[in-house]
Amino acid sequence: MIAITGGGTGGHLAIAKALKEELNAKEIKPIFVGSSGGQDRAWFENDDGFVKKLFLDSKGVVNKKGFAKLITLIGVIKNIIYSIKLIRKENIETVISVGGYSAAPLVLAAIISRKKLYIHEQNAVQGALNKISTPFAKGVFSSFSDTSPTKDYPVQSRCFELSRDRSELKMIIFLGGSQGAAKINEIALALASTLKEKGISIIHQTGAKSYDEVAAKYKEMGIEAEVFGFSKELQEKIALADFAVARSGAGTLFELAAHRLPAFFIPYPYAAGNHQEFNAKYLADRGAAYYKNQNEVTAADILEVIDNPNKIIATSLALKDTIHKDGAKQIIDYIFDQSTASC
Repeated sequence: MIAITGGGTGGHLAIAKALKEELNAKEIKPIFVGSSGGQDRAWFENDDGFVKKLFLDSKGVVNKKGFAKLITLIGVIKNIIYSIKLIRKENIETVISVGGYSAAPLVLAAIISRKKLYIHEQNAVQGALNKISTPFAKGVFSSFSDTSPTKDYPVQSRCFELSRDRSELKMIIFLGGSQGAAKINEIALALASTLKEKGISIIHQTGAKSYDEVAAKYKEMGIEAEVFGFSKELQEKIALADFAVARSGAGTLFELAAHRLPAFFIPYPYAAGNHQEFNAKYLADRGAAYYKNQNEVTAADILEVIDNPNKIIATSLALKDTIHKDGAKQIIDYIFDQSTASC
């Protein structure tokens, strides 16, 4: 039996979903072990691609202090004991971790039980749990690491199907994620009038909480922008754009790369280990993106890039070799190859 564990945020859960789908393609239904908090239950509670879904009352320890930290640690220990029993009961031989605090109980139980452990590290800076568990893993997958068995980030195949080279700028998309990003909303509104003068159309994901406010401001300025908080057709909207302004979570970063869409990243400054800046830097160092920290970036920085057509063309071309399709398949195939080799 194979178990996938981890989550908390959409970035981790998207990886879990991609790996689950590859296992389903091999007619295998894994177990999912996540947390009752975060987004885990919303993503997978009704997903029949898993043979069983378990949502433990797990919480992160890193930001806790004093008595709260002690209580959380006691909860983690209880969940580890439960996970050890689960491994025995369900005959789990392989655990795949996609990271996040909800992965901790089963990952540590797998180590204690000496089961095969594989880790997907989605960011350029390794998370705390992954640092601890890496020495015990049979494979650590990362698109940012030269030592990773596979390099391609698992993104939706739809991104590659819709990809194209960009040679001109007619439409820009601002991506704040489903939760929104106040700084990106601010930059978009500051640029709106100038973009209208240049004949550049706007698509803007504001986040649900900021939708009404931002939509009203576009209306006040007399600008017809396509504004939304959340959309199931996000990939189709991205495909329409010729340039993006976005946060640099790994999922967003590599989805845009798969689309070959040039982007200016504004990293979320409070991400653990400042990993979003390192994610953006990874592409920027390869001439495949632009970025600037939130406390420094201005609308003028964005204009400097989009006013130069050659930068748009060069960046789109540079993105071609940063990611290839079938990232999830490569990971699952590697795990199966390792299992076969050890038999």
